[in-house]
Amino acid sequence: MPNPVLAIVGRPNVGKSTIFNRLAGERISIVEDIPGVTRDRIYAQGEWLGRTFDVIDTGGIDILNEPFMSQIKLQAQVAMEEADVILFLTSVREGVTEADENVARLLYKSGKPVILGVNKADNPEMRADIFEFYSLGLGDPYPISGSHGLGLGDMLDAVVNEFPSAEELEEEDDLIKFCLIGRPNVGKSSLVNAILGEDRVIVSSIAGTTRDAIDTTFEDEEGARFTMIDTAGIRKKGKVTESTERFSVMRALRAIDRSDIVLVVLNAEEGIQEQDKKVAGYAHEAGKGIIILVNKWDKIEKDNHTMKEFEEKIRNEFQYLSYAPILYVSALTKQRLIHIPAKIKEISQSQNRRISSSVLNDVLMDAIARNPTPTDKGRRLKIYYATQVSVKPPTFILFVNDPELLHFSYVRFIENQIRKAFEFEGTPFKVIARQKK
Repeated sequence: MPNPVLAIVGRPNVGKSTIFNRLAGERISIVEDIPGVTRDRIYAQGEWLGRTFDVIDTGGIDILNEPFMSQIKLQAQVAMEEADVILFLTSVREGVTEADENVARLLYKSGKPVILGVNKADNPEMRADIFEFYSLGLGDPYPISGSHGLGLGDMLDAVVNEFPSAEELEEEDDLIKFCLIGRPNVGKSSLVNAILGEDRVIVSSIAGTTRDAIDTTFEDEEGARFTMIDTAGIRKKGKVTESTERFSVMRALRAIDRSDIVLVVLNAEEGIQEQDKKVAGYAHEAGKGIIILVNKWDKIEKDNHTMKEFEEKIRNEFQYLSYAPILYVSALTKQRLIHIPAKIKEISQSQNRRISSSVLNDVLMDAIARNPTPTDKGRRLKIYYATQVSVKPPTFILFVNDPELLHFSYVRFIENQIRKAFEFEGTPFKVIARQKK
C-alpha cells in the first residue's frame, strides 16, 4: 500500500526546510530518508500516530534568471499534483504577505486539503498573534516553532486527520505492480512501448524526456493483470539541477514504493556504471522484487562467451542482488521481451510465498547441524525456533538466547539455506533475531 504524501510549500525563508528536518528527525520516528538524490533533501518518510507518510520539501527549488513568483508558483503546482495533503507554511514575523496570498489562491483552487502552519511563533505573544492569517481563507492557522518544536503535535494531528484512509489508498489485490528504473537514456520508455505493443509513452534520444511516472494496466495471454509504471531516469548526485527533473527523481522513488517488483534497466552498450548500483540499491533497500534487464543487447557484438562474461560483471558489481534474475533484451527488436511477464509472475509468487513453521524449522535445524552456531567469549548462540511473520518481502524471525551473538555472517548463511530450500527467486527477504523471553 503506498504511503500518503505531505508536501510543504510556502515562500522562501518561512522555515520549510526546518520543519522538514523536524518531520524527518526525532520528534517523528524516521522510517526512511533517501540521501544523495539532490544537493538538498527533498524526500523523506516519517510517522505520526502510527501513520507512515512521505514528506516533500519544496524548499530546494532554484530556477536561475526566473522571476520570484515563478518559483513560488512551481512549488505550489508540484504540491498540488503530488500531495494528498499540503502543509502551507507562513511566518508570524512578517505576517500575511502578498506572496502568501498568491500561494493561498493557487492552493485554494487545487481542491487538496491544506493545513496552514504559522512558523516562528517562538513565544506565547507570537502564538497569540495569528488572527490575521484567517484572511487567507484556509481554515484555522496552527502556530508552530520549527526551531523549538512547539505546536507540531496539534498541526500533525490535523495533517493525519486529512490523509486518505487505508482503504482508499489500497490498490487492487490481483494486480501485480512493477516499475522500470535506471539512469536516463537506458531505454526505459522504449521498453514500455515494446512490452505494450503500442506507443503509450513519448520516446526520445534526449536524456530525461520522461518527467512523470505513467501507470498502464494490461493483461497477458493467460489473463494475469499487471500495472506498469514508467519513471524518469535517476541522475547522478550533483547533476540533478533542473527543477522539474529534481521532482521526477522523487516521483521515481515513489514509483518504487508503489511497486511490488522493480525492473532495473542497464544499457548494454555503456556497461555497468556506479549510478546503476545506486539506483538498484533504492529498490533492494525497499524490499522489492527485482529483475535486471540488460537493454540494447542487439547492439553488442557477441561470441559464445559474451553473455556469460556480462553476467559475471553484473554479479560482481551487484553482489547484494545475487537473487535477481537477469534478462538480456532489446526494445528495438523485442528480443526476449516475451519472458518478462512470466518472470514477473514467478517473482510475485516468491514474494507471497509462506513457509509453515514446522517445515522452516526442519530446514533450520539441518542447517545448524551442518554448520553449528557461533560462540563469542565462551557463549554459544542458541536458536530455539523460527517463524515467518510477513510477505512482500518474506520476513522471518529467529528466537534466540542473545541477538548480539548472531553475527551477520551467520545470518547470511541462514538466508542462503532458506533461499536454497524454498527458491525465493527475485525477492529479498529479512531475517530478524529476537530474544526468547
